Amino acid sequence: MSFRSSRATAVALVTLATFTDIVAYSIAIPVLPDFSHRLGASPTTIGLLFGSFGVTLLTVSIPMGAASDRLGRRGPMIGGLAALAAATLLFAFATSLPWLFAARLVQGAADAITWVVGFALIADLYPVEERGRMTGFVMSGTTMAVMIGPTMGGWLYEVGGLAVPFLAVTTLAAAGALAFAWIDLPRERAAREIVPIGTVVRTPAIAACAVTVVAASATITMMEPVLALHLQSLGIGPGRIGTLFGVGAIASAIAHPLIGRLTDRFGAGRLTLGGLLASAVSTMLVAQTWSFQSAVVFFTLGAVSSALMITPSLTFMGEATSAAGISSFGVAYGLYNMAWGVGLLGGPSLGGFLYERMGFSRLALVWTPGLIAVTLLLARVQSKYSPSFEQKERVWPTDGL
Repeated sequence: MSFRSSRATAVALVTLATFTDIVAYSIAIPVLPDFSHRLGASPTTIGLLFGSFGVTLLTVSIPMGAASDRLGRRGPMIGGLAALAAATLLFAFATSLPWLFAARLVQGAADAITWVVGFALIADLYPVEERGRMTGFVMSGTTMAVMIGPTMGGWLYEVGGLAVPFLAVTTLAAAGALAFAWIDLPRERAAREIVPIGTVVRTPAIAACAVTVVAASATITMMEPVLALHLQSLGIGPGRIGTLFGVGAIASAIAHPLIGRLTDRFGAGRLTLGGLLASAVSTMLVAQTWSFQSAVVFFTLGAVSSALMITPSLTFMGEATSAAGISSFGVAYGLYNMAWGVGLLGGPSLGGFLYERMGFSRLALVWTPGLIAVTLLLARVQSKYSPSFEQKERVWPTDGL
């Protein structure tokens, strides 16, 4: 098989697409608050600007997943990367707040398309027993983007203003779109049978995975602002806090491929359960941090626990879809992305509300039972599948939790 038509090339291009998307997202963290403030935005307006990303992410994920099931993966991936290039161009030459809001909305839609269709493509090309390894590879690349994006964005913004960092991402996104236009996607293992969206959403294993993703996303995004506030109360400055998050990102980048291989060996459902329980424990431990050194140890454990939720749950969504006899991976991963968006919107808000009223230790006591409840829900669904399928193709019930 030629390089142009190999599955490995397709995975590499999905990794490039998600990497570029996360670089664009993370560049905004140090850049947009300062620039929008210069345009006269209040703190509330800046918050709305960041939150607007989630609006289109939530509304576009499932429809574009369904569209890719009908139209194929190539066109939507090209369109998603083209939309990302357009969004970053809007950012680069924005001169008013409405332009920034327009760019952020387009960016959210681009994120939905690239992630949903990219993972649906991986599910098309790889059988259940290989998806974990491929997912771990993609997630390791995106974790590297988390480390690179803010640093690159802040430095380029200081050197050349708003246009320079976003034009760099425009170039990456345009290259990715051209690459997907060039690639000869391998034939899928089976023709996709178009299934109504409602059928996918009502499948218990898929629905349980979506609930798991909401819990995982909310926990991870809750930790970001709350932990920073807690560490500041201990006298730990921004520099060390940034270092802490960098250490966590490195740990995640290393963990994702290893967890992907473990997922293929032991099953996505089991690893996802382990990730939920590990996150419950690490949340309690991080809340007991008393020094920078203890924060490094506990947060690193939390970062690995988060990877143990994310990589297996991505694989689990495809596994549950396959085993239910459904080939609409686009809809399934659209639901996954939508669930992540719900957690992304709700986690920081709820975390900040609880932290302000009860502190980090009590917040963890309130938060942990929710993770345990989701673990029990997922375990209950898993207990109902038939293990008779060969090569870990599991049979899930199609009605009733």
